[in-house]
Amino acid sequence: MLELRHRGSCPGPREAVSPPPREGEAAGGDHETESTSDKETDIDDRYGDLDSRTDSDIPEIPPSSDRTPEILKKALSGLSSRWKNWWIRGILTLTMISLFFLIIYMGSFMLMLLVLGIQVKCFHEIITIGYRVYHSYDLPWFRTLSWYFLLCVNYFFYGETVADYFATFVQREEQLQFLIRYHRFISFALYLAGFCMFVLSLVKKHYRLQFYMFAWTHVTLLITVTQSHLVIQNLFEGMIWFLVPISSVICNDITAYLFGFFFGRTPLIKAAYVLSKYQYFVCPVEYRSDVNSFVTECEPSELFQLQTYSLPPFLKAVLRQERVSLYPFQIHSIALSTFASLIGPFGGFFASGFKRAFKIKDFANTIPGHGGIMDRFDCQYLMATFVHVYITSFIRGPNPSKVLQQLLVLQPEQQLNIYKTLKTHLIEKGILQPALKV
Repeated sequence: MLELRHRGSCPGPREAVSPPPREGEAAGGDHETESTSDKETDIDDRYGDLDSRTDSDIPEIPPSSDRTPEILKKALSGLSSRWKNWWIRGILTLTMISLFFLIIYMGSFMLMLLVLGIQVKCFHEIITIGYRVYHSYDLPWFRTLSWYFLLCVNYFFYGETVADYFATFVQREEQLQFLIRYHRFISFALYLAGFCMFVLSLVKKHYRLQFYMFAWTHVTLLITVTQSHLVIQNLFEGMIWFLVPISSVICNDITAYLFGFFFGRTPLIKAAYVLSKYQYFVCPVEYRSDVNSFVTECEPSELFQLQTYSLPPFLKAVLRQERVSLYPFQIHSIALSTFASLIGPFGGFFASGFKRAFKIKDFANTIPGHGGIMDRFDCQYLMATFVHVYITSFIRGPNPSKVLQQLLVLQPEQQLNIYKTLKTHLIEKGILQPALKV
């Protein structure tokens, strides 16, 4: 029994499991506990003190094996462990950045697949930690239900994306029309099936642990799936809203750890200036049914057109000029980079506290020298949420393309009614001339 307690302790808050009453004494002065059956008392003795475990009682997770490529191990064998880690981390950082540039070149659809892959891997790393901590209890269906809920939540979010951005494509496919029309009901039914399976899997002696892991799974879904959905929403607004925030966090991460001398003096606002010149980065990502692919072609909005601004008096004296030409997005990039520098690191602090709570160095050993995927994206998820809120609050306006897509899927009678209403409105505003009656 003692071994079981040490192996299965939980990081939960200290709540409410009172110690068994001493001999001749009722707990809290209440004599109702004296009527508890011997069986229930035995269960309380064995499992009731799980909530009162301290951090020192958390079972240690075995360290991950070293996955550094053999060619690097041989090349760096003569260096100390400190410098060996420096070189491994630096080489793989440059490799990942190069691959990221390649995926950017391949287009927005590949970036969406990248986000999905990162989401699944981050979910796997966090769920695996929970499984390693509590695996000795052999919780029924824990891993199966965790992945099932991941599938359900992804089905819901990506179904919403398809309904919003691929309306013309869906209109041509009758099977998709059914799925999109009843999408939310199907999503709820799928989740409800998982919920019922969880309830049916409850085992009396594992109640508390099973609900811990149920909450663990849902918080993990909130952190990974919801945030990755926001990343994709940002990408649809224009690739620049995807690249600049991510680059801000990457530059902060690299500057803080390794390349402060080389990168610390490279203003990110210059990168925003360069990206603002190209339609590939500034145009919203749209699906064109005629070419059956994503396109980034548009007339850039005012946000990405050079504007002339008059400087305040104190800046005129410093810069010795009265006006300056900027893209409005450069001004917004100041807000993005400020958040990435001041608030973004708190995502890393949160992840660091989580790892310390479970006595692990990294979430996984996916990337030698870096740890797991989650170790590299702990700040990115917080940044993605901020960017999405920032866009919806200060940037996003009516999207004519999206409105047109919604109009095209309406019935002909509905389209005629909207046409007549719009025509009347434009005539009243003087934009159209009323037709002459013969």
